[in-house]
Amino acid sequence: MPDYLIKGSTVVNEGKSYIADVLVQEGRIAKVSQHITAKEGVQVIDATGLHLFPGMIDDQVHFREPGLTHKADIESESKAAVAGGITSYMEMPNCTPPTLTIERLADKKALAASKSHANFAFYLGASNDNVDQLKRLEPSDACGVKIFMGASTGNMLVDDIQTLEQFFRQCPILIATHCEDTPMITENEIKFKQKYAEDIPFDLHADIRSRQACLKSSTLAVSLAKKYNTKLHVLHITTEDELSLFDHQTPLKDKKITAEVCAHHLFFSRKDYQDKGALIKCNPSIKEESDRQTLLKAVNNDTIDVIATDHAPHTWAEKQQSYFKAPSGLPLVQHALISLLEHYHQGILSLETIVQKTAHAPAIVYQVAKRGFIREGFWADLVLVDLKAKNIITDESSKYKCGWTPFAGSCFSSKISKTFVNGELKYSEGKTVSDKLGQALAFEHDF
Repeated sequence: MPDYLIKGSTVVNEGKSYIADVLVQEGRIAKVSQHITAKEGVQVIDATGLHLFPGMIDDQVHFREPGLTHKADIESESKAAVAGGITSYMEMPNCTPPTLTIERLADKKALAASKSHANFAFYLGASNDNVDQLKRLEPSDACGVKIFMGASTGNMLVDDIQTLEQFFRQCPILIATHCEDTPMITENEIKFKQKYAEDIPFDLHADIRSRQACLKSSTLAVSLAKKYNTKLHVLHITTEDELSLFDHQTPLKDKKITAEVCAHHLFFSRKDYQDKGALIKCNPSIKEESDRQTLLKAVNNDTIDVIATDHAPHTWAEKQQSYFKAPSGLPLVQHALISLLEHYHQGILSLETIVQKTAHAPAIVYQVAKRGFIREGFWADLVLVDLKAKNIITDESSKYKCGWTPFAGSCFSSKISKTFVNGELKYSEGKTVSDKLGQALAFEHDF
């Protein structure tokens, strides 16, 4: 593995931005200083005018493998993630078959070790009949236990309250929840189907997967976590209503209950269904412009702790169907970070806040070992960003296996210039330049 000296970039790290050199040796950050002299054999990268971020740690992706590889796979989507500045990801269990046992967790780790271009970890999925797996679960086995407290594919809806209580009482690691109330959603589907049959306008997805359904389910999750002192991470918050459930005053390292928002919920709102239709149909739904604005404020005031993607690709043909037939989910990993940088260019989010929510915070919440910060001794997961590059997004330039992006037609103001994973230059100026694979994430439970 070559060593690198990244010269003259503006380092964005731990609430500060400053010009410095960064020396990468044997995969790790060896030195951060204003003036570092290159020794023989070290490859020098002139990063003048660029910004250096710690790589994004995406705590929520669906890479569709095994079983759904016509949509995506670990190799294709991890390459797209690295192109988007994501150096580590945590993958969800609702594949085919679902990841409901320790053995299936081990199988997915082995699969990723053979083909993932980014660093990886996996969730154990919860169901109404696999609480027994918690007795076999070691903290190093998974990044968390994923509970769908709302409708999901396969056998992964946990709607039995006694089962939920057992998970929250017994789980030895973090629980991550998808919070929507299924009976409320089903009632809304019946009501709108009676009125529109199969031709339901896509903007009504915001009413079918309603704010009330989100609030009821999130409230239950938080109440169970408080009852059993569970470490809980509530995924993809979409409404202003839910924000009162979360604490913005306690330091992140001391929080037992944390909240996440996704990049697309900060970018799109109900008005965008008119042009995007099924392309932005996702669960939980994209809602009102007022929700989007309030979520951005919640990122700034630390009510929201983490920003992720919930990358969930489907084929173009699947997305061209009517409301009930078009599946929910968007491909996002290649464009999430640069979409967040638009909020910087608009004066809404600072660079330091974006780095905090995409790198530092997920490392703290999940207790990821030696990643998420630009610190000496940490793995060199690094992203060089050009904040002055016009970047027109097209389906043709997307690297997803599905071949399309919901951001097509957008003109962004930033580009990912280079991405390093474990000190290896993986992506540079639009191309994957190394086939070296990522590593399984390790977790420090005394972080």
